[in-house]
Amino acid sequence: RCRFEEANAFDVLKQWAKEKKQYDVVMLDPPAFTKSRATLQKAITGYKEINLRGMKLVKPGGFLVTSSCTNLVSPDLFIEIIGMAAKDARRTIRQVCFQTQSADHPIIPTMENTHYLKFLVIQVQ
Repeated sequence: RCRFEEANAFDVLKQWAKEKKQYDVVMLDPPAFTKSRATLQKAITGYKEINLRGMKLVKPGGFLVTSSCTNLVSPDLFIEIIGMAAKDARRTIRQVCFQTQSADHPIIPTMENTHYLKFLVIQVQ
């Protein structure tokens, strides 16, 4: 069975944790958390929190599918944030798949803001 919900992830993930819900797969696709370097740290904190909460809802052996469209969060930083979230959640993770945007969203190396989509699938223990 599959269910899709559009909601404020921070609120709904907190509620589901209180209800002790567990899922085989949790997918997170938040909007961009910042477009400014001045608020980058706040965005990093937000990505860490949302992914930590998502991981806590994944049954052992299940999967967290997560993404970021914040161009100021590089692929390496995004993976680092997910690692920090796993550590704080006391969960072991294994990277299954990492992708960036498809060819219809070209990455132009001299234009930082064109490398914005990141998509990660991890197995959570």
